Amino acid sequence: MENVLNFFKLKFVPARLLLSISLLSAIAIPVSARAADMSDTTIATMAAYKGADRQQKLVEAAKKEGTLTLYTSITQDIAQKLIADFESKYDVKVKLWRSGDGNVLQRVISERNAGHPAVDAINIGTVEMEMAHREKLLLSFKSPLTDNLVAGAVGTNNEYVATFVNVLLQAYNTNSVKKADVPKTYQDLLDPKWKGRLGIEATDEEWFYALVNSMGEEKGLKYFRDLMAANKPTLRTGHSLLGNLVSSGEVPLGIDVYNHTVISAKKLGAPIDYTLLEPAIGVSFSLGLSPQALHPNAALLFYEYMLSDGQKIFAGLDYTPTNKSIDTPFKNVHYLLGNPVKFVDQYNKWEKLWNDIAVKQK
Repeated sequence: MENVLNFFKLKFVPARLLLSISLLSAIAIPVSARAADMSDTTIATMAAYKGADRQQKLVEAAKKEGTLTLYTSITQDIAQKLIADFESKYDVKVKLWRSGDGNVLQRVISERNAGHPAVDAINIGTVEMEMAHREKLLLSFKSPLTDNLVAGAVGTNNEYVATFVNVLLQAYNTNSVKKADVPKTYQDLLDPKWKGRLGIEATDEEWFYALVNSMGEEKGLKYFRDLMAANKPTLRTGHSLLGNLVSSGEVPLGIDVYNHTVISAKKLGAPIDYTLLEPAIGVSFSLGLSPQALHPNAALLFYEYMLSDGQKIFAGLDYTPTNKSIDTPFKNVHYLLGNPVKFVDQYNKWEKLWNDIAVKQK
């Protein structure tokens, strides 16, 4: 639980929630074993069923349940588009509650420990889903739809699966940066011409961890120390904000901007473009089902919708879906997904390194 609390601090969950989470973990009230067993059995059995009438059976069972409850941290506009499409296809209503990743996780813990679980499906950041796994909040099962996902999309013990990826781009303002000056390697960013012209998202420890490890820890840490000391990138809180500042020209080049921010702004005519330095890093959001799901068939139907038709919604909004059959600008791009298990295990270490190297240097 120590890692969970430390991670919540990273995501700026208020201190009063940290205390409540600690208390909740200590006061675990058992949920009805019978209810949990029924949900487990229903979802696992239907997920494994291979009959030609599988989809028909699942849809009919979901319609009988009539609804499902989704807790998520994805933006309101995306959530509403997904829900509207799902409801129109299957006539199954989705009750939505959305908040920050940490708040979602805290609510699920609270309801579980109070003996009144309400959530059927959870869709939050993948690192937080690894936390949920450690809190025994997720059901282990395998859907055949996970076979067509990118490498690394399926999480610990088949308990969660990535639904989309934010590929971190090096975005630049086309009025401020000449095409010939666009960096071709990370080493190029050490050139003195970039001093005072770079921006980094201020809470991107996960990206930092993945990039440093891809370079080799000693070499990667030296690289970041050299970059911060020599060219002093400014830290901006929020990937969308960083992207907007690149579009406005206030930050000529953002080193870690989400792909959908850049692509959407470019479509609207903003003076922004991007390059993708190797290794490219991706940060994902994942979906899992509760072992105490009150609407197990509807939950499984929604889960499989998110890995099939829902992927088209993500692509249409310039996000990068994990289904390999969906066309996107990054379909054939090789990117590294961070290792949430190792990152959570070593979070204290990487938080301190990030603060010492980046945050305290700003």
